[in-house]
Amino acid sequence: MEFKMYVPPKKFSLKEVVSYADGSVVSKQSIKQSGGNVTFFAFDKGEGLSEHTAPFDAMVVVIEGLAKITIDGQPYELTEGEAIVMPAHIPHAVFATEKFKMMLVMVKGDKK
Repeated sequence: MEFKMYVPPKKFSLKEVVSYADGSVVSKQSIKQSGGNVTFFAFDKGEGLSEHTAPFDAMVVVIEGLAKITIDGQPYELTEGEAIVMPAHIPHAVFATEKFKMMLVMVKGDKK
């Protein structure tokens, strides 16, 4: 039998979930389930995540700042309030053009 602890709902500010650190990428996982997860990131200017693939469809929501998201070799510039979906199994990368914060929502994708 699996036991899951009940956590009561709690309102929070997206901009305050994770804090910047000089020369770093800081992450804080908020939800982790077998079908997906939600993680918040704070990127210092010039920092990023190198190109990789994942078995999840992933939606990036920019909370503040400016980012360059590259998906399958195509760059996209995103700013506060914008979002983009990175399909499962497709190469993608994230780069902080300016300091920025994002929410990453990952949902298990179909197997290829």
